Amino acid sequence: MKRRLWHFHGGLRLPGHKAESMQEPVHTATIPPQLIVPLQQHIGEPAEPEVEVGQRVLKGQRLAHATEYVSVPVHAPTSGTVRTIDDYPIPHPSGLQAPCIVIDSDGEDEWTELTPRPDYADLEPSALRNVIREAGIVGMGGAGFPAFIKLNAGPGNVIDTLILNGAECEPYITCDAILIQEQPRRIIDGMLIMRHAVQARHCIIALEDNQPRAYESLREALSDEEKTFIELVQVPTIYPSGGEKQLIKILTGKEVPSHGLPLDINTVCHNVGTAAAVADAIHHGKPLISRYVTVTGEAIGQPSNLDVLIGTPFSALLEQCGWRDDKDHELIMGGPLMGFNVATPGVPVIKTTNCILSWPRAAEQHTPMPCIRCGECARVCPAQLLPQQLYWYARAKNFDRVQDFNLFDCIECGCCAYVCPSHIPLVQYYRFAKTEIWAQEREKRKADLARERHEFRQERLERKKREDEERKQRKKEMLKKSQGDKTESDDNKKATIEAAKARARARRAESASTDNTADDATVKNDDKEES
Repeated sequence: MKRRLWHFHGGLRLPGHKAESMQEPVHTATIPPQLIVPLQQHIGEPAEPEVEVGQRVLKGQRLAHATEYVSVPVHAPTSGTVRTIDDYPIPHPSGLQAPCIVIDSDGEDEWTELTPRPDYADLEPSALRNVIREAGIVGMGGAGFPAFIKLNAGPGNVIDTLILNGAECEPYITCDAILIQEQPRRIIDGMLIMRHAVQARHCIIALEDNQPRAYESLREALSDEEKTFIELVQVPTIYPSGGEKQLIKILTGKEVPSHGLPLDINTVCHNVGTAAAVADAIHHGKPLISRYVTVTGEAIGQPSNLDVLIGTPFSALLEQCGWRDDKDHELIMGGPLMGFNVATPGVPVIKTTNCILSWPRAAEQHTPMPCIRCGECARVCPAQLLPQQLYWYARAKNFDRVQDFNLFDCIECGCCAYVCPSHIPLVQYYRFAKTEIWAQEREKRKADLARERHEFRQERLERKKREDEERKQRKKEMLKKSQGDKTESDDNKKATIEAAKARARARRAESASTDNTADDATVKNDDKEES
């Protein structure tokens, strides 16, 4: 039976611009002379380097290990020598630099020893998740959340549905579509491994209905047995149907709770690229060191999809695809709505780089006009928010009120800004508010920690004072007791001495009395003799 599909609120139908980069199969990008590998390519804490400058490393060797729970390791994309460990520009909206390991490639592309796990079905889910974590796998749909965490259902939770997201809803991006089309078995194998990790009862692979070739490739790759628990579903091509919450609503009719997770409704959702990386890690022992990247746009001579090593500079890919460098175009990582500008083409490809887009600069910058309260932003918002209210409170820096209108449910899809007749950059205000709230929360945590430390110190000092007083009191009592015992002992000694003296006097008196009696008797006897 054909699955019933639901509809999420709002959304847009946009020109796809996908055919340009789907004309040819995936090409392997050339290995650049130098690779720049950031230590943080994921949500969470950066990895900590475990290699030294001047050290030779092999392809797939671990360069940095995870030190916190929300983190994953980073591996060498090719063999070569560690040139430096320093701050370099990275693809990020801030345009700032971050710690990176720079490798001079030696051209040999020599692999380190790999450890496949073909027996994954015999592993406990927790052990399987650890293997996935050590492979450095993160969500490759754009968020970059460590995959092993999303594969942890938690104690007592039952996963009913595992969804693989192949709905590339944003214009121009086709790296997932070409992956499905050319590597369907790899994706299915990754889903089977994920299914074992979460013990899911049912699996769905979803892709948009504008990719019939990819759909047919998947359908032909599925075995008859797999078709009994893996379902292929084509969803309408409406932006942003590829959003996690929106896709879950389309497929199941269930709403992920506000501030909640898909786990709350017994669902797990992963990207098809993540599934392919999981298959590589388990079946071949390969860590995540490469990915498919779409290179497209008006200034690209040959729009293509490339299999790219992590750390490859954008400039190398642009050159390979015939980029015309001019001031009329800017570079965007991602799509035209949710992507962000890249300051320099020298930044490296990271695990979440799905597209490099050459986008025409606006001939003239639209000056934002006052809001006319048309309500178009609310009509297209897929999260059913009130963008106008969020805008007013974010602009006024009323961060308490902006959270009352569920700011953090905003997925920053850009639908509201796209339809705004006043050209208000609404998403920028939402990002600003989120950043400020996060900064305030960090400061609050620091203040709370400082207060806790101060309170602990005060408690420690007071406890020490009490302990000192108690120790002094015990010492006084012991001294007093000791003095009392000494006085009693002295009294006993005096009494003993007096008793001894009394006994001695008594003996002397008795002795004297005896002597007197004896003298009297002697006198009497003498008198008798004289008589």
